[in-house]
Amino acid sequence: MKMLWTLALKELRDGFRNRWVAAAIIVLGILALVLSVLGSAPTGSVRVSELDISVISLASLSVYLIPLIALMLSYDALVGEFERGTMMLLLAYPVTRWQIIMGKFLGHVMILSIAIVVGYGGTIVALTLVSGSGTEGWQAYATMMASSLVLGAVFVAMGYLVSVTVRERATAAGAAIGLWLVFVVLYDLLLFGVLTMDEEQQIGQQLFSMLMLANPTDSYRVLNLSLFEGISEAAGIAGVASEAGLSGTLLISSMLAWIILPLVTTLLVFQRREL
Repeated sequence: MKMLWTLALKELRDGFRNRWVAAAIIVLGILALVLSVLGSAPTGSVRVSELDISVISLASLSVYLIPLIALMLSYDALVGEFERGTMMLLLAYPVTRWQIIMGKFLGHVMILSIAIVVGYGGTIVALTLVSGSGTEGWQAYATMMASSLVLGAVFVAMGYLVSVTVRERATAAGAAIGLWLVFVVLYDLLLFGVLTMDEEQQIGQQLFSMLMLANPTDSYRVLNLSLFEGISEAAGIAGVASEAGLSGTLLISSMLAWIILPLVTTLLVFQRREL
């Protein structure tokens, strides 16, 4: 554990030195500020708090931004060490390969957690104190922040898998952008296209649920827009998740599985890779 903590702190220091932490905080803080200030409550019979409105807006945009930040943090975590020749130096110390993976992962998750807590949390706390709007809806907002960290961890793990399977940083960067496009943009476009063409409704609820769980960004989106009643009604998807059998536990478990599988695969590939 001491070695993991040492490696994690090294990644955290590198994040501060390379301005990654500051950049992520600024981007997420500005996003939270703009959406909170410009957001307006839905009209009609649906009653939601200002924090609920922020959850709907931030969850809809974080599904694009958080994965991108996570991939940019992690895509060269291993291939960069190989290119610079520092991997052999690192392994000369009493450290195992799994400790390198998990230490880097812990450090990058720490960077994301600082960015999310300060960027999202700090902005909303400041606005709440200034406007005196109260804390109604804080559970949904806290859930959104926690699930954003889990989503970021998913794509950090994916970034490691890219980083360990390629030989050049440029290739890793291109593959990371490709992953982002597939999971964040193209998957949903293809899914909506299939559903549109399914005039005979051959895709049942069970298959639809499996297709949603196959993409961590969809699990994140459904979790944040359906877990709390006021938000689900305002977002127009009330009852959709329950009808599809997508409980909060199932959605969270799916996202955690998307962290474990890429990390395990990365470790297996890294153990067999020659220096």
